[in-house]
Amino acid sequence: MPTELITSRDNKWIKAFRSALQGTGPKENEPVAIEGLKFVQDALRSGLQAQALLVSESGERDLASVLEAASYSDEGIPRSRIFRTTDKLFATAAGTESPQGIAALFRQPVWALDDALRGPASPKGSPPPSGALIVVMTAIQDPGNVGTIIRSAEAFAATGAISTRGSADPWSPKALRASAGSALRLPVLRGLAIPVVLAQLRISGAKIIAASGSGDGNVRANCLKEPAAIFVGSEGAGLPAEVEQAADARIAIPMSETVESLNAGVAASIVLYEAAKLRRG
Repeated sequence: MPTELITSRDNKWIKAFRSALQGTGPKENEPVAIEGLKFVQDALRSGLQAQALLVSESGERDLASVLEAASYSDEGIPRSRIFRTTDKLFATAAGTESPQGIAALFRQPVWALDDALRGPASPKGSPPPSGALIVVMTAIQDPGNVGTIIRSAEAFAATGAISTRGSADPWSPKALRASAGSALRLPVLRGLAIPVVLAQLRISGAKIIAASGSGDGNVRANCLKEPAAIFVGSEGAGLPAEVEQAADARIAIPMSETVESLNAGVAASIVLYEAAKLRRG
């Protein structure tokens, strides 16, 4: 059972939860913050290591189910790091308008490019599969779009995702909610410089595909079936010139001339669906 009742908004753990749940994403070695019963349960069942759990008065009714989910992981939740507080104090730390009274801090997953090429189902150390597919987000600043893209990436069997420097953090609370937990299951690399990503992809042998407004639709069947990284830019700025220049192929979504563009989340989802359909075929 919870071992400590927190009654002050100046308590160090309340401050830690507030900073994480209302921030724009964790820095190196900072915890990933997750709020809500289902998200916390999913994170525990996926094997993430919990560092602390905060439960409000109304959230205590769900504590048993959270502890049951924690039994799926080797570490579980340290009993000394399960904290109780009031609904009012929990609301001051929460990042949602209608908090459920359950939040947790987790150790950051550690992923490398090889993990993103292999996908979450392949054991570490195994060679990347021939169907490796990564979505790379460049200068996408809306966390909702970043979360949507990662959710679609998992839905359409991509093996990983990369958020380059200047994009919203996939592990920010808003992006995590938009991803519906996919950002905790899919290998995700954050904050990489574009030249580094391009160089590493070249070494891996993955094709660099630019989702561009001036692509050649005929290219899709030839390139999306191979190991590939699909670069998606923001709706306003598009892709950086260095990506356009490095691309092995460009693809575009045919649409009505009256519509100038689609937002990044929608465009990436369509391209990922097309890739999944071609690969199944």
